[in-house]
Amino acid sequence: MTDIGAFGAFYRAEFRGLRRPVLVTSVDGVGTKLKIAFAMNRHDTVGQDLVNHCVNDILVHGARPLAFLDYIAGTDVPADTLVALVEGVARGCRAHGMTLAGGETAQMPGLYEPGHYDLAGTIVGVVAEGAALHGDRVAAGDALVGYAASGLHTNGYSLARRILLAERGLDLDDDVPELGGRVGEVLLAVHRSYWAAIGPVLDRVHALAHITGGGIPGNLVRVLPGDCGARVRTTAWPRPALFAYLQRAGGVSDGELFRVFNMGVGMIAVAAPADVSAVRAAAGAAGVETWVIGEILAGEGVELM
Repeated sequence: MTDIGAFGAFYRAEFRGLRRPVLVTSVDGVGTKLKIAFAMNRHDTVGQDLVNHCVNDILVHGARPLAFLDYIAGTDVPADTLVALVEGVARGCRAHGMTLAGGETAQMPGLYEPGHYDLAGTIVGVVAEGAALHGDRVAAGDALVGYAASGLHTNGYSLARRILLAERGLDLDDDVPELGGRVGEVLLAVHRSYWAAIGPVLDRVHALAHITGGGIPGNLVRVLPGDCGARVRTTAWPRPALFAYLQRAGGVSDGELFRVFNMGVGMIAVAAPADVSAVRAAAGAAGVETWVIGEILAGEGVELM
């Protein structure tokens, strides 16, 4: 509703068909994945990473995205880099029918190295109060459906860079068959959005966990009520080549792998057994592979087996 250059961004909130609409907001960044973008001088994907990450963070509460604002701070950031960043953000917003309402670009000499920047974003979504997901519907006997990740997403890059670049001495342009391609391309794979895969069946799920920093144990536990635990069968899905390579090359234990990385599962839905087929069919229609990876039990915590 406002032109570029205004002090604030206006968004006309029209929530047709929603009873007692509630705004859901979240803010996040891309983390040290940016170091790969700097090294490759490729900046057109991290903006899309940012949007998709934020969409997933409000999706877990059942919210649909409405508007987004980006924040870019750096020193002597070239104009073409800024254009590429905003184009990536805009691409992510268009894919979700979401308004890029505004943002901020701050030049901060002395705080960042010349040419370097940080990237963050804020998302606004909406959900009917009675339809919001909080984890309170989770019950013993529910099934866990895992959704395939598209790579590291936006977590675990410090460990991955140490193993691949420092310890193994690989270059980002190296083609490594065990990784499935060039190192840099594998590491820059865009963080997958699960909106298309889950949005149509939000009324069929009891909870959703976005698997980011902390891995499956650290994120699934966030949506479990106090009297419920979860058992995850780590052999229920194929371990992607990237994680198998990182484990071999870095001598990393299974425990650390599952604490740092998503291990190929970027989202977990908790659903009644009778709804699992519908939940998985929606994901399949969106081109996202799924697996039944465990169940909810009476107890507490997340057990990996």
